[in-house]
Order: sequence, then structure tokens, then C-alpha cells
Amino acid sequence: MSVFTQFPLVFPVFVASSLPLPATTQKIPTAYRLLSYLFFYFLSCASQVVADPNTLTMFRVKGSLELRCQLDSTEASHIQKVLSRAFESLRTQMKSESCVFTVCDTPVIIWPNKGVFEDISPESSCDDVLQRIQSDKPESGGKRATKKKSKKDLSSVVSLYLLVEVTKPGPLSAPVISKTVQKSHFLSAALPLDCAVRTHCKETIKDVCDRLVEALTQQLCEMEKVMLQHMKGTTLLIPEPLHFLLPEPKGLVTVIFPAGVPDKELETQRRELHQRFELSDDRPYFRRANAYHFPNEPYKDGYLRNPHNALTHPTLENGKVYMVQGIYSYHHYMQDRMDDNGWGCAYRSLQTICSWFQQQGYVEQPVPSHKEIQQALVDVGDKQASFVGSRQWIGSIEVQAVLNHLLGITSKIMFVSQGSELASKGRELANHFLTEGTPIMIGGGVLAHTILGWHGVSLQDRFLMHTMGWCGWKGPEFWDQTAYYNLCLPQRPRVI
Repeated sequence: MSVFTQFPLVFPVFVASSLPLPATTQKIPTAYRLLSYLFFYFLSCASQVVADPNTLTMFRVKGSLELRCQLDSTEASHIQKVLSRAFESLRTQMKSESCVFTVCDTPVIIWPNKGVFEDISPESSCDDVLQRIQSDKPESGGKRATKKKSKKDLSSVVSLYLLVEVTKPGPLSAPVISKTVQKSHFLSAALPLDCAVRTHCKETIKDVCDRLVEALTQQLCEMEKVMLQHMKGTTLLIPEPLHFLLPEPKGLVTVIFPAGVPDKELETQRRELHQRFELSDDRPYFRRANAYHFPNEPYKDGYLRNPHNALTHPTLENGKVYMVQGIYSYHHYMQDRMDDNGWGCAYRSLQTICSWFQQQGYVEQPVPSHKEIQQALVDVGDKQASFVGSRQWIGSIEVQAVLNHLLGITSKIMFVSQGSELASKGRELANHFLTEGTPIMIGGGVLAHTILGWHGVSLQDRFLMHTMGWCGWKGPEFWDQTAYYNLCLPQRPRVI
């Protein structure tokens, strides 16, 4: 394990919820789904910002270098020497004229170590590069964009790709063929490099490339340390760079872990990282699930993350906002080819909660399906076997039981005899989001929701929720004033 800090980074806070459709909407589930998807598509596009593009831009370079070396012996000392020479050769290559960067979505090619910039001036600012990327991207019809986009429409991440030029300048010599017969071992491995630096929009592309070359060279040093540290006999593990976003002012850091080693075997390394960055030992920061997801890379599973990011907080005098801490996937009706319209709200709320524990690195289990949730309730003796495959509702108590059985997560239950009392529970909700940071499932009557935040003072409380396919703040009048409610408040484990 090896680590180095990249830069401090501004990052928003996150949150989520669900509810059944009104009678008029239940008649047109296809239209509802389309409108829901469109709404959250634009919502997520609006929220994918790493930092203010007027001041900060992130340049990220990725690529693969081939680590090759011939081993005349399998002795550990010999392997270490040969590997160190191979890594030194790669570091030299990074600082040679053969190092090449290409700017994705543009024809720009850069030889940073010999000052050659094709299709761009070395004095071009980062802001100019952003504008260039936007203008070079084709529109939906295949045509290139002609209008200059405003800065707020630009991505704050500029992606580059690392290449190595193999063509040698000068006259070519005649090939020479030789044959050597000897017994040896040949090692070949692809090293996945991934570096990011933060820049100001007025910084020149030449200066940025110089910093990226230094970052790549440093990353090769860290990879060498990790590979040698985890070497067992002739077995070598590929070093894996991961980015983690830590609480401010620490920002984004890059850690090199050995690929293939599960998180449970890296606790000692994580504990060292917690001490180095002065982080508390009651929550994970350096598990693979905690790795920072760059905003210009879509999630492969197709689920939206934290759609609340685009919302504006309500303005209440002397009010304070308390919200879910971390990332969750938004689960709602009709997803996963499952028609749960009118009965699946609590299941979807439970799935959203499970996704939070998974994506914060507390558990490795996948988000359970409706059938798996029902089977868990049968297994704990809460339901009969006929419950599996049914369309029966579940409530907060069942959510608590499933979390405990499938994930080993304990929960507190808060009972409210009538909806009008929820306005008086602000202090308890605020404390939950401050200390636990998990989504809250609330069930009452025939409805279920997920509370993701609280904001307010006295009777001006506002609850952040996902309801009927949208995400928004609701006042205390939203709740049925005469219905009883049960709230399931999941407790996060104190682990790293």
C-alpha cells in the first residue's frame, strides 16, 4: 500500500426516498417511468460538477505501461533488483521525448518533454482546453457544436490518455538477428497508471503537462514499493491506483493497493492511512467501495446516484441542514424489470438503504431483490413461505429485520403516534444524520418514504425525500396528521 496526495477538492453532500403512485398515475406506468427517467437524467447531468469551473479544473491522465524484465534466477534478492531496474527504466521513459498525451474528444496531441503541442498552443489556458473539448464534441445529429457553451455547461474534468511513441527519429539501421540459448524467466505485466491534478482555469496546458509527468513518475515509484512489499516467492501482484476523496481540507488522495487482495486483508494498511491523515477509526474511508467516482464517468449499473445534489436548500432563518452522508443509488418503482407499482415502496426504500451501506464500503453484498427480501423475512420467521413471490407490503419493522439478517446492520425504531408529531422530532433526526448519516425509512398508513435530510427550526421543519418519482423538500404538513408512523433508523458499524 502506498499513498500520495493529489489536491484538495470541493465536493457536495449527498441524499434519497420513495412513494406509491397516485391513482391517476397508476393507469399510465409507462408514461410515468419515462417522465421519471427524463427528470432524473437532467437532474443528474446538472449535478455532475467536481468544482467551480470558473476557478478549478481537474486534469486526469490514464494509460497502461508494459513492465517487462528477464529473470535469470528466482531468488527474491535477484527479482527485487531486476524489478527495480525495470521500474527505473519506466520512470526514465516518462521523462523522455517518447512520452505522449492525447486530449480525449479532441485532435490534440502533446509531447510534454520536448515541447511539441499539436493542434494547440502550449500557452493555451485550461479554460481554452475546456472550450475546445466542448466545441469538438459532436451533437446528437453527428454535427459538431457551433455555439460556444457557457462555462457552467462545461465538464470540470479534462481526460487525457498516455501513449508511448515507439518510432525512433533518424536513419534506420539494418536489422541484426542473434540467437541465445539459455534458461530464464520472462515477466510481462501491464501497469494501469491513473493520475489527476487540480489546476486553475488560467494555468497553461504546458504547466499542467509538466505536473502530470511528475505525478506519473511518482506513481511509478509508489507502484514499485507496493509490488516489492507484496511479493511472495515468484508471485507478483499488479499495483492498483485508487482515488479517495477525504474530508476537507485533505481533499483527493491516491492510494496504491495490490490488485486481487480483498479489503478484509488490507485492514492494517487502512489503519495506517487513517493515522497518517488523522481520520477517525469509526468509519471506512479507504475501502475499494469508497473510491472516488469521477463525474465524467457514468456508473455501469445504470442507477442514478444522489439526484438531490441539484436541489436548492430551503431558506429558513437560523435553520441548519442535516443530510445523508455519502453516496446511494436511487431505487424506485418499475426498475429491474419488476412491476411493483402500488406495493413496492418500502422494498425500494430498503434497497436504497442497502445501496448506501454497500457504497460506503460497510458491506460487500449486492442490493437484494424483492424476492430475496421476502425470503429473508421467511428465514427469520417473520413470514410464511407463501410470502415469497407475493405482492404484499412490508413496513419499518420488516426493513429492520432484513437489514439485520442480510447485512448484519442494527437499526433503531422511532414510533410516532400521529403525523402531526413528526415536526417535533427534528432534533432526533438531525442527530441521526450528524452521527449515523444513513437514509431513514418511514412507513405509515399505506405509504412508505425515505427521509434523506432535515432542515429547520421549531415548526418550520423541512424533510428531504424522494416521492412519486421526484426528489424534494417537504414541510410537516406533508404527513398525514392523524396516521401513525414508524421510522427505521439504520446504525452504521464502527469499522474501518
